[in-house]
Parts: sequence; structure tokens; C-alpha cells
Amino acid sequence: MGIAIVVAITFFIVGMMTINFIRDEVTTARLSDGLDCSNADVISDGTKLTCLAVDIVVPYFILLVLSGAVGWIVQRLRI
Repeated sequence: MGIAIVVAITFFIVGMMTINFIRDEVTTARLSDGLDCSNADVISDGTKLTCLAVDIVVPYFILLVLSGAVGWIVQRLRI
């Protein structure tokens, strides 16, 4: 049980450190030379949907890391 908690905490810390790299890539994708998400009047509906999908990456990754860490602990609790 103790090792499961240590592994889960390590997984959580590494995952949270990775978010900085992902956030930079999301910002790069949203710039004017990429999707141009700041100019909502000119872009098409498909591009707006793509901007929304790109924006959801960081919260989705946080949920993925949390569920992985909690899942690791819960798996070790099962007998």
C-alpha cells in the first residue's frame, strides 16, 4: 500500500510538470499564425470548434493524471 501511494504521488508530480509543456503548445496553436482563435469574427465554425478542442486539452490532461494516480492506489487496495 505504501509503495502504491509513493508511485501515485510520483505519477502525479511528473504529470503536473508535463502540463507546462502542453500549455506552451496550446498557446502556440492558438496564435494568429496557427488557428487564430482570438479573431472570432473571421474564422469559420470548424476553426472555432477546433479552438475549443485545443482549449480542453489541459483540463483533460489534469483529469487523466488524477484518475491515473487514484486508479493506481485503488488497484493496490483490491485484494
